[in-house]
Amino acid sequence: MRTHFCGELNQQHIDQQITVCGWVNRRRDHGGVIFVDLRDKKGMLQVVVDPDDANMFALAESVRNEFVLKVTGKIRLRPEGTLNPDMPTGEVELLAQELQILNSSETPPFQLDDDDVHDDIRLRYRYMDLRRPEMQYRMQLRAKVTHFMRSWLEENEFLDIETPMLTRATPEGARDYLVPSRTHGGSFFALPQSPQLFKQLLMMSGMDRYYQIVRCFRDEDLRADRQPEFTQLDIETSFMDEEGIMGMMESMMRGLFKTVMSVDIEAEFLRMSYAEAMERFGSDKPDLRISLELKTISDLLADVEFKVFSGPANDTDGRVAALLVPGGNSLSRKEIDGYTDFVGVYGAKGLAYIKCNDVSQGRDGLQSPILKFLPDEAITEILARTGAKTGDLIFFGADKTNIVNESLGALRIKVAQDLDLVESGWKFLWVVDFPMFEHDARENRWNALHHPFTAPSTDDADELEANPGGMLSRAYDMVLNGTELGGGSIRIHKNDMQQRVLKLLGIDEQEAEDKFGFLLNALRYGCPPHGGIAFGLDRMVMLMAGASSIRDVMAFPKTQTAACLLTSAPSTVSDKQLKELSIRLRKPKADG
Repeated sequence: MRTHFCGELNQQHIDQQITVCGWVNRRRDHGGVIFVDLRDKKGMLQVVVDPDDANMFALAESVRNEFVLKVTGKIRLRPEGTLNPDMPTGEVELLAQELQILNSSETPPFQLDDDDVHDDIRLRYRYMDLRRPEMQYRMQLRAKVTHFMRSWLEENEFLDIETPMLTRATPEGARDYLVPSRTHGGSFFALPQSPQLFKQLLMMSGMDRYYQIVRCFRDEDLRADRQPEFTQLDIETSFMDEEGIMGMMESMMRGLFKTVMSVDIEAEFLRMSYAEAMERFGSDKPDLRISLELKTISDLLADVEFKVFSGPANDTDGRVAALLVPGGNSLSRKEIDGYTDFVGVYGAKGLAYIKCNDVSQGRDGLQSPILKFLPDEAITEILARTGAKTGDLIFFGADKTNIVNESLGALRIKVAQDLDLVESGWKFLWVVDFPMFEHDARENRWNALHHPFTAPSTDDADELEANPGGMLSRAYDMVLNGTELGGGSIRIHKNDMQQRVLKLLGIDEQEAEDKFGFLLNALRYGCPPHGGIAFGLDRMVMLMAGASSIRDVMAFPKTQTAACLLTSAPSTVSDKQLKELSIRLRKPKADG
C-alpha cells in the first residue's frame, strides 16, 4: 500500500512520486490550503492539500486527529521560511494528488502530545498510548536489544531452549501464581518465578550453553521496577567459572551498547565486594555516577555521653556513619527537615547534621545542635575523615547497621539528584563476594541471600556447616547506574553439598524430597560444574531508553495493583468453570 515511510523522506526524494500511510497527528487549515501532519512508526511528514481538486479538498476538510490515511503525491521542497529544523523531514513536504481515508477515528481520549495524562488513562487506552513517538521508539529499542542478544548468544554457541510455564511451586523468595488443574482436581501448577531449576537440569542433560528470553511471574507488591509478569534473559553454562561467565557477559554488554546505542563502554567493568559496597554506599547496587560516600565513625563516638551515637557505636550490630554533601551548607532548615522525613521511611529515627561555615575555625566555624555533645578531638577527626570543606554539610546516621545503610544509602541518591551531583554516562559494576546466608533473628534461622542453589566459596560441606554466617557465596551481580541489571552464581553441582545447604536453611529431608526431589536425584548422575546469570530485560531497556519505570518499556503492563485496565483482568469466572476445576468459593456467613 505504501512506497515509503513518513519519517524517512528528505531532499533526496524531491520530485519523486511516493505513497505513504499513517495516522493524522494534526490537521491545519490555512486559508484555503490544508496541512496534515501524517505520522507512522518512522516519524512525521507534512502533507499539503491544495483546493485545486475540490473532491480531495473536501475529503481533507473532514479529516480529524487519528484518522488513518493513504496519500499519494510528489515530494517537494518546503517554501523559504517554512522549514522546520525540529523535524527530520522538516525540509520537505508531500503535495497530495490522491487522498484516501482508510479509517476514521472517534475523538481520542487524550492528545498524544499531552504529557499531563494520568497513567490509568494511558493504560486503559494503551493502543493509543503506544502510538506516541516515544513509545514507538521504546518498543523499537526493545526489539533491537533482544535481536542483538539472540544473535550474539547464538554466535557464541548458546542454544535457545524453552522451559515449562506450568510447573510446581518452589520457594524462590516471592509468592507463586497458581494455576488449578482440571485433570488433577485439587492440585495446582505454579507459573515460574524463573527457570532456575530447569536450566540447571539442562546443564545436567549436556546442553552445555543455554539461553532463553523468558516470561517470569511473581505475585509480590509492585513498584517502579517491578511487574507481576516480566521478561528476563536467562543464561546457563557448563564447565565455566565465575570469571569466565562475567568476562563473557561484559563482552556481550559492550557489544550491545555499541550496536544499539553507539556507546563505547570501558574494556573492563569495575569489581567490588558486597562488604565494600555496603560500607561505602549503603547499597549492594551503588550508583557510581555519584561520588558521595558513607564514612564509618563508630570508633570516634563510642565514648561520648550522647547515647544516640554511643549506643549504636558500641552495638555489634550497630553503625554510626557520616555522609558529606559538597556545597550542602546552603540547604535550608526546611530542606533538612524534608530529608529527615525522607530517611524516616527507612526506619531512621532522625537525621543529625553539621553545617561547615568555616572549617578553619574548628568548632567555632561549625553549626549544629549536636556539637555540644561532641568532644573537640572527635569533631576534628570527623572533618578529616569525611574531607569536609567550608560550605559543605555532613549528615549522620546512627542505628542498627541495616537501618543506617538503607537510610543513608537512599539519602545519598536523593541529595545527589536534588543538588545535581549525578555525573552523566554509564557506570557498570560487578558486585561479588556476597554472604552465603543472612540470619533471620526473629525466626532464628538462616536464609539464602540469593537462592538455595548458589554454591558456597568452599567445596567442604563440613566447613560450611561450621561457619554459615561467615561463609561467602560464588554469586555475582551486574549493576548499571545504581540498578541491578542481572544476578547470577556458580551453582551447587554435588548432591551432598546441596543437601547440606537445604538442611542449613531449615528444610528437612522429607521437605527437600517433596520440593526438589527431581533436582536432587539428577545431581546423583554426573552433574557438571555449571553457573549462569539472569538479566532483567525490562530494567535494561528502561535504563537505555531513559524511562522512569519498566511499565514504559512494556507493551501491555499492569498497574501497581497487578490489574490490566485494558482488558479488565483479573476477572471473575463462571460457576461452571470453577466446578470443572474442583474449586468451590466460600460463601460469606449470614449475619447472626
